[in-house]
Amino acid sequence: MPQRKVDTSKSLIAKPSRRITVPISRDDHEAIIDDADRYRAYLDRLIEQAPELFPAAIEEGYVWHDVLPESKKLPGVRLRRLALKTKAGDGKLLVYTITPSFVLPSMTGFTDEVEKALFLRGFGVPFWALTYVFGRNDGYWYRLTERLGRFAIVGTTLKDPARLPEHLLADEKHTTLNGETVYLATTVGAECVLGASLAVQADTPHLTEAYGHFKAEAQRLCPTYQPQTVNTDGWSPTQQAWQTLFPLIVVIQCFLHAFLKIRECAKRLSVFPELQRRVWTVYQAQTPDAFYRQVAELYAWARQTLTGSAWQAVQKLCAKTGDFIPAFEHPGAYRTSNMIDRHMEPLARYLYSARYFHGHLMSAEFQVRAWALLHNFQPYCPRALISHAYSSPAHRLNGFVYHPNWLHNLLISTSCQVVYAHHRK
Repeated sequence: MPQRKVDTSKSLIAKPSRRITVPISRDDHEAIIDDADRYRAYLDRLIEQAPELFPAAIEEGYVWHDVLPESKKLPGVRLRRLALKTKAGDGKLLVYTITPSFVLPSMTGFTDEVEKALFLRGFGVPFWALTYVFGRNDGYWYRLTERLGRFAIVGTTLKDPARLPEHLLADEKHTTLNGETVYLATTVGAECVLGASLAVQADTPHLTEAYGHFKAEAQRLCPTYQPQTVNTDGWSPTQQAWQTLFPLIVVIQCFLHAFLKIRECAKRLSVFPELQRRVWTVYQAQTPDAFYRQVAELYAWARQTLTGSAWQAVQKLCAKTGDFIPAFEHPGAYRTSNMIDRHMEPLARYLYSARYFHGHLMSAEFQVRAWALLHNFQPYCPRALISHAYSSPAHRLNGFVYHPNWLHNLLISTSCQVVYAHHRK
């Protein structure tokens, strides 16, 4: 059978969004849309309360530009536009559209009508199932999800540059695109997924490109951003990619991966409980000297007790002692991959439920970026203890929300954020 021709090229062009999303109900919006003074009073209060939702140049002032005609996609909905008093470098006006959060940025629906469907999509519910339950068609839900993936993950999730995490975790999730293995480079920090990008090979150049999207987005928020540490497994291309992106970063090797290798080789041995206890005693050492001492004791015990692959696994752990020591110089660093694993488990379920990726590479890229934003903004399970204090990971990271509804909050957070477009050669 003829094979479908798919685009395997990857290119993201970032452009600033000229859309300001504001938290306002439909009734309130319609009440002030024709009253320039009342609309300005509302907007001025919002600029004072949440300046991060607006372009920085709005501090120099703005004027009303016009009121757009009624939307053809959403009859009855009209939007206002403003122009900054500060002009662009070529002398042209900088015009921004003010979009209330009750409508989608693409003007293809109302937020409250699609909120539950997108909530389920975050768990990998297929598009045909969303069509069966909520109507429309598969293409509608596909395009709606893909558009979310065009917003910057870091800039949308994190609103205060001072909260950019100093310590990160990074790992690759193996998945498939049209039956071929690809690698989903994932960056996690402060309990949020801050980077998700596909690499067609797990070598240093491709992983550098994939992880580089996190760097670009973080440095748009704070040009001098430099993380202190990143926790990775033992895959050297991953470590080299991060050292290429951030030459001053300290790579912390994951202790858990070393233990898992030992467990794989020794879990059927009668001495495994004692071996397990000794390995975690090494991890719990409070100082470098104590760590070295516990490693020496583990090595001496294992040499007399173990043979074969179990002994070799312990030898490998002991040989990496120097790779674990830098963690003591950075008390806030992650010594194991537990945090990123907590996020990659739902990612794995999402990929399996969606039957992985088919079609163009950039389509898959936008879909996985959309998952990251949905994951960061979707509410916690009501039974989780953390849900009593915070509504979502993004709420926990920022300390506040713009709107009690998670999808409204996500859309408002995209205000004036960078939008990505795929440049087809």
